[in-house]
Amino acid sequence: MREVNLGSVTAFSDPGRRVVEIDGVEIGVFHVKGQFTAYGNTCPHMGGPVCQGKILPRVEEDIAADRKSRGFVFSKTQTNIVCPWHGYEFDIRTGRHQGNPQLRLRALDVRVAGGEVFVLVPERTRRPQTA
Repeated sequence: MREVNLGSVTAFSDPGRRVVEIDGVEIGVFHVKGQFTAYGNTCPHMGGPVCQGKILPRVEEDIAADRKSRGFVFSKTQTNIVCPWHGYEFDIRTGRHQGNPQLRLRALDVRVAGGEVFVLVPERTRRPQTA
């Protein structure tokens, strides 16, 4: 693995993302509420480009004191990334799927130092094709 500088913190909007390819590995880097996270750009469901999906607040059911539903509302604390292929939603902070905690995105280490964003990139998992 090697650490790669992705540039200045100020180059990332909040909320925002950047999908990059480094040494044949696609990575999505997210900046939400001042926190950076990074994931491999592969949905565990069917391999879709999950990091290129919409960034949306989680939809939650609002339950009244009498336990009756008041409808659905957007979460004020949780943000999800939605896979564009089949709509699977993952918590942008943890990479966990909303309905099945066994499904999760492959997290990569990301850090901020000196106003710059760094990500630890894994070695390429596919072998190069030979002639």
